[in-house]
Amino acid sequence: MHLRERFGPLLAQRRQADLFRRVPLVTTPPGTHIQLNGKTLINFAANDYLGLSEDPAIRRAVCAAQDAAFGSGAAHLISGHHLHHHLLEDALADWLGVERVLVFSTGYMANLAVQQALMQRGDTLIHDKLNHASLLDGARLAEATLKRYPHRDMTVLQKRLHTATGQAMIVTDGVFSMDGDLAPLPEIMALKTQHGAWLLVDDAHALGVLGATGRGSFEHFGLNADEDTLRVGTLGKAFGVFGAFVAGSQVAIDALINLARPWIYTTALPPANALAARVALEKVQKADAARAHLQALVHHFRTGAAEIGLTLWASETPIQPVILGEATTAVAWSRALFEHGFHVPAIRPPTVPQGSARLRITFSARHTLEDVERLLAALATLQKHHDAES
Repeated sequence: MHLRERFGPLLAQRRQADLFRRVPLVTTPPGTHIQLNGKTLINFAANDYLGLSEDPAIRRAVCAAQDAAFGSGAAHLISGHHLHHHLLEDALADWLGVERVLVFSTGYMANLAVQQALMQRGDTLIHDKLNHASLLDGARLAEATLKRYPHRDMTVLQKRLHTATGQAMIVTDGVFSMDGDLAPLPEIMALKTQHGAWLLVDDAHALGVLGATGRGSFEHFGLNADEDTLRVGTLGKAFGVFGAFVAGSQVAIDALINLARPWIYTTALPPANALAARVALEKVQKADAARAHLQALVHHFRTGAAEIGLTLWASETPIQPVILGEATTAVAWSRALFEHGFHVPAIRPPTVPQGSARLRITFSARHTLEDVERLLAALATLQKHHDAES
């Protein structure tokens, strides 16, 4: 069988159902205003929550450092672990108040690594059903049994813990990337303690954004992570650069260094990226005004969207999904917004459940109230046309 015989009909079917994926081409630096597929747009699609991808101080720091190469040359355990990696790990550990941090190339690899390294055959992984794809793939890579519970359903989570075999690990996003809502961490921590479970929280969309000082979901809820809790953070969202890390106890990080294949057998993050992330961390720590402006934008959007009659999820974060139902509708709205000068992607199955296709709108601290007003005006026009056709 040829490849075209297997995948040709599948791809044709996806095109027909408005589920076919195409790669957009950006020809400007990333930021709130970009040129995409030849058109200048206001970008409401990035996870650059604090606008640090556009910060010139980060670029200057990297360009001025003679020892910050754009390639590490080897895996960390061979010769790729640079002083810039070490300094970044120390700075992140101090910021989060943990014993150790381990830097990864991507958040996807970090989420693959933790479950594969720490969970053994006979153990039980217990996942929220709306966890990020990388967390689910990490569970598949591990030898433990995977159980899932309905989104944020603590009653079913408790049942899963009660019937778990071996060591149980609860796995959840801190902020869910397609819905923007938060995991109920206080309840999860209480169940974790009650059942002697471990906990893995992917806090990629919370770090830098939530909490009084941007330390993420745990700070938002006034919680402290214990020695059996690990957090994954990414550097390509609120930090505006590239890379990821796992934060936890000394024992947990030592176990990853010795057992985590996605970390052991890959080339280390370029030292230039590690330096950029350390400068970005300093910016994140001083970003109280940016976080306040970000929350003001979210509040302004949600108030305006309610007046228009849009269906929103219960999200207090910069991720604001507008639920449209069918993939065809979401694609049509995304294309119309493109013509109005906005980049707002349509999110369709299988990324989200059937019947919940949506526009995923994300805000940056570099957006203005005028940007939001213009987006709301365009959405109001689309909503009127939709109501007229219904």
